[in-house]
Amino acid sequence: MQPREPIPREPIPREPIPQEIIPQEIIRAKRDDRPLAAADVDRFVAGIVDGSVTEGQAAAFAMAVFFRGMSRDECVALTTAMMRSGAILTWDDLDGPVVDKHSTGGVGDTVSLMLAPAVAACGAFVPMISGRGLGHTGGTLDKMGSIPGYSAMPDRDLFRRVVTDVGCAIIGQTDDLAPADKRLYAIRDVTATVESVPLITASILSKKLAAGLGGLAIDVKFGNGAFMATRPAAQELADSLVEVAGGAGLPAVALLTDMDQPLASVAGNALEVRYAIDHLTGRRRESRMHEIVVALGAEMLVLAGLVEGADEGRRRIEAAFASGAATERFAAMVAALGGPTDLVDRPEAHLEAAAVQVAVHPDRAGPVTGVDTRGVGLVVVTLGGGRTRPQDPVDAAVGLTALAELGDEVGPDVPLGVVHARSEAAAERAAAELRSAYVVGG
Repeated sequence: MQPREPIPREPIPREPIPQEIIPQEIIRAKRDDRPLAAADVDRFVAGIVDGSVTEGQAAAFAMAVFFRGMSRDECVALTTAMMRSGAILTWDDLDGPVVDKHSTGGVGDTVSLMLAPAVAACGAFVPMISGRGLGHTGGTLDKMGSIPGYSAMPDRDLFRRVVTDVGCAIIGQTDDLAPADKRLYAIRDVTATVESVPLITASILSKKLAAGLGGLAIDVKFGNGAFMATRPAAQELADSLVEVAGGAGLPAVALLTDMDQPLASVAGNALEVRYAIDHLTGRRRESRMHEIVVALGAEMLVLAGLVEGADEGRRRIEAAFASGAATERFAAMVAALGGPTDLVDRPEAHLEAAAVQVAVHPDRAGPVTGVDTRGVGLVVVTLGGGRTRPQDPVDAAVGLTALAELGDEVGPDVPLGVVHARSEAAAERAAAELRSAYVVGG
């Protein structure tokens, strides 16, 4: 798993569109594959926020970008315009570097919960603004929200205080950060333009730039459980993110990671918090998860200027786990944001558990030869642990544990996984879906 270097792209010279033009002319220019000046992009984004650009015009613009793409300079302009559409955080008062990580999403992706405190334990500050789960993917914000009392949406003063005192804080995006992105994303979601690489790039980076970061490590997933199904598609997005971030003044590095099976043996909000605690304390560390956490942490320390290279960064992150320093930062973060002071020592006393647990065995014994990772994620949604619409409630207790990996031998004595459900009927439905998500044998 190595950082992906950007592929240089030269913009195609064309005649610029006139100044001070109306929104439909900006749409027409992009439709006709003419370059957009930064000032035109700024005006269009400002109109998205103040309402002078209609939803229909924003949708038409998104569709034009979907088909025509954007040059690097255009995407930088869109990203920075959306960043400037709301509040921009600054961390000038901190006595160390400020870095963060972003993942394009997956199933069992609990990386952030271990990564943020580990990097903080090495001397960097990590103001991690995360999102909620949607569709088959889990959301870091939902995981932290399963901790009783934890303030996942604190006010600005509390957020700043926790980052300053603890070194990290994992919270949700406030409405005043990149509001243009929030409106444009809602339009993209209902107009089949979500998959546009320039629009994904601008969406991700506008929020990270607004968070006032000095460096960003990006985990771009590929596979049947990722939004980018193929490695080339993930590579294209990784290159775009690194190039545009650099163009906007944010040093960034991207790693490609496989999502052809769940990243962890666990999926579900409270269950993943318990998994993260086990990882932090060393009670159980799965090698695949640990490798990704350490690799991303090493790159964040390089970006922060705290180490000279990734090898030294890896040693520092490993030491943060071995010494217990990462665990201490996690516990302090949880307590500072209103959660239990003894969560690490007694997670079972605080994290909600589902009443029904059912081991799901395959129809025949043999090795696991394939996993429909998206299907596994949708099992959690069926149980109530995920959402298909932003307004859907989430049940923190339900989910899956002991998920089999590719190559594992399963059968009467070794299940595909264990379903955690609220009722026997829900568990039975989830068990059938989980079986259909696995291929066992030839």
